[in-house]
Amino acid sequence: MNLHLVVLLSYALVLMAFGLWIGRRVRGAGDFFVAGRQLGPGLLFSTMLAANIGAGSTVGAAALGYANGIAAWWWVGSAAVGSVVLAFWIGPAMRREAAAHQLRTVGDYLEHRYSAAVRGLAAAILWLGSLFILAGQLWAMGSIIGAVAGTAPWVGCAIGGAAITVYFTAGGLLTAAWVNVLQLGVKLAGFSVALPLALAAAGGWRSLALVQPGTNYWQFWTVSSPGVLTLAVIVPPFIVSPGLLQKIFGARDDRTVNIGVGLNAAGLFAFAIVPVVLGMIARSQFPSLDSRDAALPMILVHTLPPFVGAMGLAAVFSAEISAADAVLFMLTTSLSQDLYKRFVNPAAADSAVLRTARLTAVAAGALGTALAIGLGSVVNALTIFYTLIGVSLFVPVLAGLYVRRTSSAGALATMAAGVGAAIFVHLETGGRGWGALTPAVAGLAAAVGVWMVTLLVFRRTDVK
Repeated sequence: MNLHLVVLLSYALVLMAFGLWIGRRVRGAGDFFVAGRQLGPGLLFSTMLAANIGAGSTVGAAALGYANGIAAWWWVGSAAVGSVVLAFWIGPAMRREAAAHQLRTVGDYLEHRYSAAVRGLAAAILWLGSLFILAGQLWAMGSIIGAVAGTAPWVGCAIGGAAITVYFTAGGLLTAAWVNVLQLGVKLAGFSVALPLALAAAGGWRSLALVQPGTNYWQFWTVSSPGVLTLAVIVPPFIVSPGLLQKIFGARDDRTVNIGVGLNAAGLFAFAIVPVVLGMIARSQFPSLDSRDAALPMILVHTLPPFVGAMGLAAVFSAEISAADAVLFMLTTSLSQDLYKRFVNPAAADSAVLRTARLTAVAAGALGTALAIGLGSVVNALTIFYTLIGVSLFVPVLAGLYVRRTSSAGALATMAAGVGAAIFVHLETGGRGWGALTPAVAGLAAAVGVWMVTLLVFRRTDVK
């Protein structure tokens, strides 16, 4: 009997059962989308940090640590920087807008501030980008279960996809917030035990310092990705990501946002080094892995004692599955509220919107699993998502809050320019960019430039 596999499968069943039990409290779409706007600081903190410590922050960050060294800290550290801005600036302002106008989604906000056309374009971009990040989470689950059971990654993708779909479909944000409390506890306990034991097994810091596969392996301030330039990829989406903003819509008040999201930022700053060191330990123990995504699973399965390794695997599985439910949250709210309710059936009753959201969760889980198998890499999938969300929503959301002259036509032009420039640079350079001009940097620069032009060209005739 494989202890690691038994622990993971049992844990998946516990999450599904707990989610179904919490889901009985859901009475309508308001509970599903914004948890009745009653999330306190503790629940907001746990659901934010659980969502942010996902595949990219564990399997992906360890893979970057394995390949690139200590500068991989910036992958998660950049998310912490974005979270600080969200906690004390953008988050409270967006929460007030949502509460004052009964907004449930970022799409609701974009239509309230601009127009239905802006909402529709944002929903389409969000759907495309969110499928990629869901695929990244599911691929990480597949790599974990594959390392444990010796199965093909698609088997693990299917198991993880089934678990997340069941418990999220039961109750949306309300279910996810409570399940995330359990998941966060497992994550913190697992990594707290796994890191010191893995470091000891590798011979401590002195032995680890001997790992020198490249000249920049121990250079923290490396500029190129995954160094300081990662800020341009990660910070904007962690400020305007609908999956995070819509959790904030469920907060009771601004103080809840400051405390809950602020503690989440502190947690990310502290956690950022953990998967990087584990990846570097994997480099010292397994220097010739075929896939760097296997770095973290190899440490947990082959370096640590079985019970500790099982705890660590449960922690990583928690990371992937909690981030995946945040993505399903984006997908379901975007389709059911921003597309179905707004454009297909404006007269839809609350029960019909709730039913559509649940059906969307099931369909998105299946699509994400299929895409995960096709992409085959955590970091590739997440980079696509972060770039799309950052270049399309960063300027319209912030300008909508603070620059009243920003028009609907200007928002549409900004989104098109940002996405277009990012895609152009990606295709021309194979995703590498031209030095500091990465696809994300090019997209943000184009979005800001076009926005400034539109302030001069378009009048305020369509500004609400």
